[in-house]
Amino acid sequence: MFTAFLKALGQLGDRRFRRVVLLGILLALALLAAFYAAFLQLIWWATPDSVEIPFVGPVTGLETLLGWGSLLVMLGLSVFLMVPVASVFTGLFLEDIADAVEDRHYPALPPATALPWTEGLRQSINFLGLVLAVNAVALFLYPMVGPFTPVLFWVVNGFLLGREYFTLVALRRLPPAEAAAMRRRNRLRLWAAGTLMAAPLSVPVLNLVIPVLGVATFTHLFHRLAAQGR
Repeated sequence: MFTAFLKALGQLGDRRFRRVVLLGILLALALLAAFYAAFLQLIWWATPDSVEIPFVGPVTGLETLLGWGSLLVMLGLSVFLMVPVASVFTGLFLEDIADAVEDRHYPALPPATALPWTEGLRQSINFLGLVLAVNAVALFLYPMVGPFTPVLFWVVNGFLLGREYFTLVALRRLPPAEAAAMRRRNRLRLWAAGTLMAAPLSVPVLNLVIPVLGVATFTHLFHRLAAQGR
């Protein structure tokens, strides 16, 4: 697992990697900006123009105050939002990264069967819904675990990301039933690898590169597991 990650890290200078990293940063910023704009619009819609406070009188400007406050909230929530952003990213740019890895490290392989763009997007949207649902439930659990909140976040999302990354990579070279069987046989290893990807998603700026490293890492991991199976 760590060897696969180090190989992925060593290829970050690849031209195709750099292109996808740049596109990923733009996509992440666009999605986070859209989410913040919708959140801000909801605040403005729900906030009255003024509030009457006893002995003080009417107080205005609440929209502006809550707007600035919401920016700080969104900066904190962006840590959690990067997981669904990473899932969308994976479906859109999977082929570019997996092909770059295989061209450099596995040149003797026959061409992979590329997932149709629409299928990759459909899988990512379905996974996005699952990620949002699971993390919405986890938000109620975070206060109960106190200082172990980051660990719970990594473990929960590590399971989800490991399943997502491996499934999409494996489907390029295996029928769905075989890909699912391989995933089940190696579920603990894939969970650990997914957690390795989920932990840096908590780190601003670094989390923008993690989706690329995730796809590359799981491409290496898939080929190692396939070789062991043979």
